[in-house]
Amino acid sequence: MNILSIQSHVVYGHVGNASAVFPLQRLGCEVWPIHTVQFSNHTGYGAWKGRVFDGGMIGEVLEGVAERGALGRCDGVLSGYMGGADIGEAILDAVGKVRAANPAARYCCDPVIGDVGRGVFVRPGIPEFMRARAVPAADVITPNQFELEYLAERTTGTLADARRAVEIVHLLGPKVILVTSLHTDETPADAIDLLASGPDGCFRLRTPKLDLSINGAGDAIAALFFFHFLSTGSTATALSRSASSIFGVLQRTVAAGSREILTVAAQDEFVSPSRVFAAEAV
Repeated sequence: MNILSIQSHVVYGHVGNASAVFPLQRLGCEVWPIHTVQFSNHTGYGAWKGRVFDGGMIGEVLEGVAERGALGRCDGVLSGYMGGADIGEAILDAVGKVRAANPAARYCCDPVIGDVGRGVFVRPGIPEFMRARAVPAADVITPNQFELEYLAERTTGTLADARRAVEIVHLLGPKVILVTSLHTDETPADAIDLLASGPDGCFRLRTPKLDLSINGAGDAIAALFFFHFLSTGSTATALSRSASSIFGVLQRTVAAGSREILTVAAQDEFVSPSRVFAAEAV
């Protein structure tokens, strides 16, 4: 399998492509990364070095890949944080070129907009771009609860609310939706839920809530869910495998007291999770 991943990149630590690429490679997937930024470290440290690339650079790099005759072998395009509308347009242009070369290729968009407790943290215009342009173009999306509520324009205090919000977002275009970091009135205080909906049904998965605040987990689970869905065609299987792997990695991160997700040190969790969580039809 070949996946084109267009995301941010950091030298130190694991977010964006630095979080998504290696897990896919560990599973035997060939990844073609295009970086939208290259920073020394993630911005959560408060200081960083590096630069943001523009949409023209993304198009130029993709053109070089196309000249190698490779786009017809691309099975999927994965995107995450978009620094500006020009980046977003360049990503959608790349998706269009890949689909023209291989109509069976799929696009997975992690619609990064904001988070519960933080609100919107992307540049002005990006939330609107996500809802109007990126999400309708995607086959698969992986919003968190805050982003689901933004896209559906409704709150998700109950599981029924969350399911209705997912149904509304399906109408925008994506056939498969993974909702991460979901907490409704049915979620125990010591747990966290994930909800996935696709052609084969709607499924919930619950894991213990870990005491950590870490960057990069969302980027990794989006990549893993996309890979497993492309591999199996099963929403439930993709949910179980991706969530189980990320839980294992995060559990080891907590045990190590690390500020950075242990993408490399806990890599066996991507192939054979130490604890497997089942997806429950809802």
